[in-house]
Amino acid sequence: MLINNYLTTSVLLLASLASAAPKIPGYELQWSDDFNGKKNSLPSSKNWIIDQGTSYPGGPANWGTGEIETYTNSPTNVALDGKGHLLITPRKSETGAWTSARIETVRTSFAAPKHGRMIVQASIALPNHNAAQSQGIWPAFWMLGGKYRGNYQNWPGKREDCEQPAFQADANLDFTAVGEFDIMENVNGVNQAFGTLHCGVSPGGVCQETNGLGSSLTPSKGALQGKYHTYGITVDTKSNPQSLTWSLDGQVFQTITNNSLGAATWKEAVLDSKFILLNVAVGGGWPGLPNEQTASGVPMKVDYVGVYYG
Repeated sequence: MLINNYLTTSVLLLASLASAAPKIPGYELQWSDDFNGKKNSLPSSKNWIIDQGTSYPGGPANWGTGEIETYTNSPTNVALDGKGHLLITPRKSETGAWTSARIETVRTSFAAPKHGRMIVQASIALPNHNAAQSQGIWPAFWMLGGKYRGNYQNWPGKREDCEQPAFQADANLDFTAVGEFDIMENVNGVNQAFGTLHCGVSPGGVCQETNGLGSSLTPSKGALQGKYHTYGITVDTKSNPQSLTWSLDGQVFQTITNNSLGAATWKEAVLDSKFILLNVAVGGGWPGLPNEQTASGVPMKVDYVGVYYG
C-alpha cells in the first residue's frame, strides 16, 4: 500500500535533480539538509559530525560490524557536488586499503511528539554500478538512540552487559539499551532496500539479535543503483497500537507495533530520541569482504534528508 500521497508525487519530481525536502500535508518540517554549497566542500558542521577512523573512542572495533574501511573527513570521501547533493564515496588506495565516510547529525533529539507522528526520510541514489562490481559495498541511512553518543557500549543490551571497567568510573554514562532504525541498507549491489529494527538485548531477545527485525522491498520502478528513491520511516504514537513503519517510494514494506515488543523495550528502542546517520561501509559481517572486481570511487548520492512532525 502507499502512505501519504506526497511521497508518490515527490518521487516523480525528484528524478536526478536536486530538490529541497518536500512539504508533507499534515506535517511540519522540523529539520532538514538540502546539501547546498560549493563543490568539494564538506557538509555543514552545524548539522553534521564527520566520524573518523575505525571506531568511536572506546567503542567496538571496526564500528562493531567488522567493516574494513577507515572513515575520513577528506572531500575525496565526503563532499557536496555543488548541485545540491551529498556524495559519500568509498575508495581503494594503491595499497589495497579502503577509505569512506560516515556522518551523523549533531542533533540527537529526533523523537515522535507525544500522541503524534514523526517521519524521517531521504532521497538517495545508491552507488551506480552493477552487482558484479559491488561485493562488500554497504550503503546505509539509519538512526541510533541519542544515549549511545559518548557511551558507545549500550547497543543494545542490559546495563550489566555494558559495565566494562573503563566505563564504571563515569557516573554520567547512561547504560540504557538504545534502539537502532535501519531505514535503508543495501549490500553487494542487490536491487533491494532492507529495513531493520534493532532493540532489546543481544543475542536473542524480542528483536532476535543480532539479526534484528527486518524486511526488504524491490522497487516497483527502476533500480536503486544510480537512481534517486525516497526512503522513509514513520513513528506513530497517535494510533492504537503505536507503530513503526518503513517505506520505499511510499510503499510500506514493514510495520512493527508496540504490542510485539512490550512497553519498556518499545520506549527505549522506538520512543526515545535519536540521531541520523549516513554512511557507506566496506566489508563487514553482512556483505563480506570486497574482491578484485569491487569498484572504487563510486558514490552514494543524497539529495536531502528531512524530519517531520505531525
